[in-house]
Amino acid sequence: MSMQPIDLLGGESVYCIKEDQLARSFELAQRDPVSSPRIQAAIGELESTLTRNERAALAFVLIDRLLKTAPSA
Repeated sequence: MSMQPIDLLGGESVYCIKEDQLARSFELAQRDPVSSPRIQAAIGELESTLTRNERAALAFVLIDRLLKTAPSA
């Protein structure tokens, strides 16, 4: 049984992502010599095994967890 796609554009805003945060994220994911290959491999694995709905749910849950936990070294 397939769920309907999650509407990512509807509803009230819960999290704000600053342009600078997004730019730094892309830099780390696309250009950093250590992190980029690891991030790209994880993205490839997730995109090949999870549906769009599952990836959206994972993204929101990860953001929520990051906001609720202290940074690690």
